[in-house]
Amino acid sequence: MPSARRRPRTVLAMEPRVRDALFDAAALDRLVAVANTDPAQVVRDFGADEHMAALAGAEALLTGWGCPPLTEAALERMPRLRTVVHAAGSVKHHVTDACWARGLTVASAAAANALPVAEYTVAAILFSGKRVLDAGRSYRERRGRVDPLDLLAGAGNYRRTVGVVGASRIGRRVIELLRPYDLRVLLYDPYVTGEEAARLGVRQVALDELARTADVVTLHAPELPGTRHLFDRARLALLRDGATLVNTARGSLVDTDALTAELVSGRLNAVLDVTEPEVLPPGSPLYDLPNVLLTPHVAGSLGNELGRLAHAALDELERYARGLPFAGPVRAEDLRHSA
Repeated sequence: MPSARRRPRTVLAMEPRVRDALFDAAALDRLVAVANTDPAQVVRDFGADEHMAALAGAEALLTGWGCPPLTEAALERMPRLRTVVHAAGSVKHHVTDACWARGLTVASAAAANALPVAEYTVAAILFSGKRVLDAGRSYRERRGRVDPLDLLAGAGNYRRTVGVVGASRIGRRVIELLRPYDLRVLLYDPYVTGEEAARLGVRQVALDELARTADVVTLHAPELPGTRHLFDRARLALLRDGATLVNTARGSLVDTDALTAELVSGRLNAVLDVTEPEVLPPGSPLYDLPNVLLTPHVAGSLGNELGRLAHAALDELERYARGLPFAGPVRAEDLRHSA
C-alpha cells in the first residue's frame, strides 16, 4: 500500500525567471502544500556555497529550463537526493549518467509540453494546405483586388497527404488531432510495428516514399547522431514541387544550407520553429522569403501554457510523495532513441 502523503524536502533548480513564469500564486500554494521547500530559493549553480545546506538535505529536485548538469560532483553535494522531477520536456540537458548510477528516479512533464507543439503543428499543416499565408500576402499587397477562386486554385486540405516523421509523444498527438480531417496520414518511424501503425490509423512507409508522396512533411524525430540531417540535400530533392516542410522538432534534423537553396528557388515551402543554428544569422534569406514562416521556437509551452507544465510536475512530485509510480517516468534506456 502507498504510504500516507508526506512533504519531501525539495529544491528548485532552474533559472529564476523560469520559476516566475511557471508558478503563479495558485501553483506556488500547491508547491508548498506538496513539498517542504522554499520557493524563493532557486538554484542555478550546484557549486554555490549559499545553496549548500539546502542541497545537502534535498530529497527531490524540481527542475526547469536552466538547470545545470547533475554531474557526479554536483550529486556529491546532494547525498539524500532520490528523485528529479522536470517541469519541462527533455531531461538530456541536465540528467547525466551519474544520475542513473546513483539510482535516481526521474520524471518529466514532456507529455504536457507535447500538447502545444502538436497544436502549433496541426495549425501549420492546415494553413499550409489552404495557402493562408499566400492568400493573406496577396490580399494585402493587392489591397483586396483578388479573385479567391483564382488565388487558391489547387489549394485546400481535402484528401491531402501528410507525412509524419517520428511517432514521438508529439508525433502521436499530431496524428490524433488530424483524425477529424479529410487527410491521408503517412508515418515513418523505425521503432513502430505494423500493428501499432494500424492502431494509430496511419500507413507506415519508408522515409523516401514519405518524402516523395506527402504534400506536407512534419518532423517529430529526436535529436540523435543518426537523425542529424535526416533531410539532407538528396532527401529534400525528393519532396514534390510545392510541398511544405514543417519542423517543430530540432533544427539539426534538416541540412539548413540545402533547405535554404530549395526555399530560395521557390520550389518548396517551410514552417520552421527550430533551425540550425538557432538563432539564424541576420543575413539569412529565410527571414524574408515569402514561402517561409519562421518563428522563434515558440511551439512549445509558453505564456499561460507554462501553468500546465507546473501542475504536471507537481502531480509527479505528489505521486512520489505518496509512493506511487510516476505518470511520465524517464528511463536511461529510453533516452537512446528519444528527445
